Amino acid sequence: MSSDRDTIFALSSGRPPAAVAVVRISGPRAGLALEALIGRVPAARRASLARVRDPATGDLIDEGLALWFPGPNSETGEDIVELQLHGGRAVIAALLAALSRFDGLRPAEAGEFTRRAFENGRMDLTAVEGLADLVAAETEAQRRQALLQLKGLLGERAETWRQRLIEALALVEAGIDFSEVQEAFDQQSSSGKQDERKRNL
Repeated sequence: MSSDRDTIFALSSGRPPAAVAVVRISGPRAGLALEALIGRVPAARRASLARVRDPATGDLIDEGLALWFPGPNSETGEDIVELQLHGGRAVIAALLAALSRFDGLRPAEAGEFTRRAFENGRMDLTAVEGLADLVAAETEAQRRQALLQLKGLLGERAETWRQRLIEALALVEAGIDFSEVQEAFDQQSSSGKQDERKRNL
């Protein structure tokens, strides 16, 4: 993960208005943004009640929950902040406007959080596809199948196949003549049968 990489932010919950809005920030400046917004960085992975203020004016935007997930053990592999505020349009607009004024922060592109998780090794391609299927699932069967894929079961099977192919390729590149291997095996098997016959006589 590059320290000069842009830090991204986006509304990660549904379209406002709603009871709760979730805004996520991911990247090397996420902690600095959180400290500027609420005056501190709370304990990792614990929800903390916080007053969110616009750093430029000091005006209170809203009260809500702040969560801090330091990388690399986060969903994207980067530092992540999650702010859970009231889901009114004005609240969300004020927070996004405040974030856009930070140096090094910008709005996330569509799917960019997932792309960063993939680039940082937090998800493989099958899990990315499973996440997309889970979001789009309309039936119970689709939900179950997408969840299995998201949990990595297909990826584990693909990794097993990959390892077997690598081993087979190594044997081929080592120049092993498989006919000679089979012939030696047949000779050992034949010799073993002859020895067994002698013992039975």
